Amino acid sequence: MSIKVLIVDDSALVRQVLREILSAQAGIEVVGAAADPIYARDLIKRLNPDVISLDIEMPRMDGLEFLGRLMRLRPMPVVMVSSLTERGSEVTLRALELGAVDYIAKPRMDIERGLAAHGDELGDKIRAAASARLRRTALAVPASHTADAILPAIADPITSTEKLLILGASTGGTEALREVLVRMPADAPAILVAQHMPPGFTQTFARRLDSMCGIHVKEAEHGERVLPGHCYIAPGHSHLLLARSGANYTVELNAGLPVNRHRPSVDALFRSAANCAGGNAVGAILTGMGKDGAAGLLEMRNRGAHTIAQDEASCVVFGMPREAIALNAAAEVAPLEEIAGRMLSRFARGAQRAIRL
Repeated sequence: MSIKVLIVDDSALVRQVLREILSAQAGIEVVGAAADPIYARDLIKRLNPDVISLDIEMPRMDGLEFLGRLMRLRPMPVVMVSSLTERGSEVTLRALELGAVDYIAKPRMDIERGLAAHGDELGDKIRAAASARLRRTALAVPASHTADAILPAIADPITSTEKLLILGASTGGTEALREVLVRMPADAPAILVAQHMPPGFTQTFARRLDSMCGIHVKEAEHGERVLPGHCYIAPGHSHLLLARSGANYTVELNAGLPVNRHRPSVDALFRSAANCAGGNAVGAILTGMGKDGAAGLLEMRNRGAHTIAQDEASCVVFGMPREAIALNAAAEVAPLEEIAGRMLSRFARGAQRAIRL
């Protein structure tokens, strides 16, 4: 049975281009298109689509307001169509917090050719959204909790860059990473993250996480030293690799060819961690479609690192963790809310008490 898609965008050109792109994708049927959320509301009732593609800036009702109402009253998979601007990235991240499954970046110039170049990617995202697990509300840590209150400081705090936490994610990963990182105490080992995200979005994503976390979160810069209490997000234009300079770990950015169709690639990060850190690292693969990261996580495990895969029940899309588990790359499988604690416990000296949230 085909996946029924409703397109919601105020641009007639974008509606036409998206209709042509999606209609050419196997297993996808465009059942309707709306120029604004008010009309879209009527079409949803009449056409009962499986997935909605949703623009942000539209007449009569803002896309975010419509998304918020939709997720409260009739939750369904939504893929945002967002412009490649700083405002576009801010609003898109807010949409993901509200419950959107994924997004596609709308180019600022030559929209028709730019969207057409990402036709297969859009088709994959629509298919993944159709089978995604929806959240009625964004994952959140109670406002009264600080990161240090959620997870106790490590009994013998680790201040050496010899210990590293390595994370990879894709679809659903922005919220999953937030759930993991807000639980990290200020004295956590250094953290490196590869999240599938285009240029222009990763810096905004890092700033947003930094405002929420007890650790310092930033977009990674080439050549900088990797420090404890810091999290380095792969920029959207480059692979993030772990390197060494003498006794110190450093960041290496590589703008080479995509790996598994992605740049940044989770496999690229995991393989560099396997080579540079071995058993001094813990790797975790989170929600996402495809198989990027599975082979790299296996390399980490084979080099002595402890490895974790997010469990199916807590994933938005179980693709990447499933592939890692199938390869026997994960030493353990855990629900999202336990991953921060399990990663930290590998380096704790002394017993950690159980945490009740």
